[in-house]
Amino acid sequence: MTDELESARSESGDPLLLTPGPLTTSLTVKQAMLHDYGSRDADFIELNARLLKRLVAIVNGGGSHVCVPLQGSGTFVVEAMIGNFVPAAGKLLILINGAYGQRIAKICDYYRRSYAVQETPEDVPVDCTALDAALDADPDITHVVVVHCETTSGILNPIGEVAKIVARHRRKLLIDSMSAFGALPLDADEVEFDAVVASSNKCLEGAPGIGFCVAREAALAMTEGNSPSLALDLYDQWRAMQKNRQWRFTPPTHVLLAFDQALTEFEEEGGVAGRGARYRANCELLVSGMRAMGFETLLPDELQAPIIITFRMPTNPEFDFAAFYDGLKDQGYVIYPGKLTVADSFRMGCIGRLEREQMQGALDAVARMLDRFGIARIENQPR
Repeated sequence: MTDELESARSESGDPLLLTPGPLTTSLTVKQAMLHDYGSRDADFIELNARLLKRLVAIVNGGGSHVCVPLQGSGTFVVEAMIGNFVPAAGKLLILINGAYGQRIAKICDYYRRSYAVQETPEDVPVDCTALDAALDADPDITHVVVVHCETTSGILNPIGEVAKIVARHRRKLLIDSMSAFGALPLDADEVEFDAVVASSNKCLEGAPGIGFCVAREAALAMTEGNSPSLALDLYDQWRAMQKNRQWRFTPPTHVLLAFDQALTEFEEEGGVAGRGARYRANCELLVSGMRAMGFETLLPDELQAPIIITFRMPTNPEFDFAAFYDGLKDQGYVIYPGKLTVADSFRMGCIGRLEREQMQGALDAVARMLDRFGIARIENQPR
């Protein structure tokens, strides 16, 4: 799309990413990677220690929880959490309402861990009444795992209520908070969990390449020998770092430098409260603007996390999603295809280094695409 439209760009000249991650990062986060550090350098070792302390503080876990970093994407550390915290003799109950819960079940298949599933549709929160009944009925269940914000749809699951039920039944809770950590509140004093995992490149706005697990120290200490994987052994990584504060295997030094800078910017913004407030403002502007053009959100507002928004695919015959996607990209906005089974859809994120100005720019770009299609307003047929 080149008809005299000036395209939007980030500070570094790249298109803006309205996706669930990787995300648009600040120029200063990118610039932090322009240095080479040895993995056993004293300054780098101090940076590691500082990072881990900061991540524990985000969940108010000082004194009771520790953080273990791991190379790789978010799925690496989710897999590590399952392999370490669910012993071979244990049984995991997986609460599923999207692709990432289903992925945990696939991990269990690979690791030959016993598990049961409770599945709700992608646009329905996990069922706490059913959870309570399942834990009553099956004493073999030792652990429960839940996805905090399921980016398949953008739905927010009731973590607090899930945690209370799991604790009342004296089982252990594991949380995949990949798309929520740093933007949605999670306090270790209020939500009892054995482990929560997230990554550097979501709401903390670092570069991809690091996953991390914040765990109750007493629970982590009991995981020795559980891991079916050497590279993903969180217990071994934790003990090694206790001894010499170094990674067992080559760390992603440049990504860690970027992450340290990203955490500085996170704290300067006001931590979880400040970051979450900006994302909520982005979400409200995006949703109201898209609805004004006739687009329908998959979720009602009360279930929508301010992370990524799923929009139902328009039924107008003139609407061409491939052309819509390409046209937005040409204008400097990259969105995301849908990942649902319940509805044909596409997704637009509101996280990363995006402000009101960029969100309004994205809405203006959408309006230009509708004009190009000859659509005055999206007309949705009954579903």
